[in-house]
Amino acid sequence: MELLDTSALIDCFTGRRASLPRLVTLLEGGTRLGMTSLTLYEWRRGDRTSEELRDQQRLLPDAGAILFGPEEAAPSAELFRQLPRPRAQQMDIAIAANRRDFADIPGLRLV
Repeated sequence: MELLDTSALIDCFTGRRASLPRLVTLLEGGTRLGMTSLTLYEWRRGDRTSEELRDQQRLLPDAGAILFGPEEAAPSAELFRQLPRPRAQQMDIAIAANRRDFADIPGLRLV
């Protein structure tokens, strides 16, 4: 499964929706896409229109969000302590999906 971060949701469902065609292509090609509960939190706390939320629900339903629990918290906290500038990345470290934000994390594969 490929996990999307909040930046991807914003680029897919707001403004010009520049990444929406890529998202649809991935889904039609059989790629399993998802988001974490942290991503859902970041997305939903923004000023979203009913249309944006409706479209997100169609392709990535809230009910399918992957929970961020103890198994995810421990390695995320360890990674946080190892990075040189973790405060600027604290939510993203847990989500771990934004290529630019994670260039300094060894071994992370980003799509």
